[in-house]
Amino acid sequence: MAAIGSSWKRTLKKLGIHDFRFHDLRHTWASWHVMNGTSLQELMELGGWKSYEMVLRYAHLAPEHLADAASRIERPLGIVASNTTISLR
Repeated sequence: MAAIGSSWKRTLKKLGIHDFRFHDLRHTWASWHVMNGTSLQELMELGGWKSYEMVLRYAHLAPEHLADAASRIERPLGIVASNTTISLR
């Protein structure tokens, strides 16, 4: 394991990357899963976490992904707004 650690550190230094740990890749992995449709329950099992609190700590969503999620409501409302036979009451 020490050889991996020293190789990791040398590679980061060579690339000019600072303040980055191998463990940070776990955060990226979890976030990519959620952004591609993996449920929190599935991610919890895949990542071996015992609580949703830990899953949420690891799965950080990109702002663009949240914007896509927020825009999902606009599509159905656009259909309702253009149909004059549907009452919104």
